[in-house]
Order: sequence, then C-alpha cells, then structure tokens
Amino acid sequence: MRRLTAVGAALALAVLLGGCSQRYYDERGKADAPVAGRKGDDAPAEVHNFPDGFGNLATKCVGPGKRGYATTRDVHVEDDGGDAEVVIIPANAVVVDDPECKGP
Repeated sequence: MRRLTAVGAALALAVLLGGCSQRYYDERGKADAPVAGRKGDDAPAEVHNFPDGFGNLATKCVGPGKRGYATTRDVHVEDDGGDAEVVIIPANAVVVDDPECKGP
C-alpha cells in the first residue's frame, strides 16, 4: 500500500510540475510562437542527427518553392574550477529555394 501511495504521489507531482513547464517557457519567450488562427503546417520535419557536440538539422518545405533548414540550439555549462557559466548556442535557420516544395 505504501508503494502505491508513493507512486501515486510521484505521478501527481510530475503532472503538476509538467503543467507549469509550458507556462514557464511562454513567459520567458522560449516556447513556440503562436500561429495566427491556428493555421499552418504541423507536419513533422525530416531530422538529421549529428554526433554529440554538434547541433541536429531539421528540414521541411515551408511554402511554395521554399525549404527551411534549422539547427537545434545547445545549452551547456562551462565550469573552469569555481565559476560555472551557462553558454547558450542559438539555433540557426535558413530558407532556400526548392522547386520540389509544392504549395498548400
């Protein structure tokens, strides 16, 4: 019975904390931007994984004749023996012409 209660409490805590994460990122401008009128392409991107230490690459058609490429961003801590510094490497995005991308 104690095990069941502990598991239930842990699950409830995870659900409560999980619900806060979206708001946390929204308030800090780190969540996905809202799409006007909920219009847009929610199809998954094609992701190319790179080795550790390199950002992954995602690509998909983003409009008629246009393809977007984006890298993942990276956050790591550099600790030089006392003062830890958080380093954020921003994501990069590029849009190029691609005649194979068809319009909606």
